[in-house]
Amino acid sequence: MRIQVDTERCMGHGMCNALAPEVYEVTDEGFNEMGVVDVPDHLRDAAFRGANACPERIIALLDTESA
Repeated sequence: MRIQVDTERCMGHGMCNALAPEVYEVTDEGFNEMGVVDVPDHLRDAAFRGANACPERIIALLDTESA
């Protein structure tokens, strides 16, 4: 799985990090500047929690498994 954060639209709420700090890193001001990052399988549920917590809906979860 890969996460893609639209860093230009991040408003600094920090909710992704609040619910899944093991996946999402934010600045001291709460901004997520991660861009595109691969997420290990064991953190998949945490990635979903953090993405769903974002009030701006700027975190995309991309499946990296080939069909």
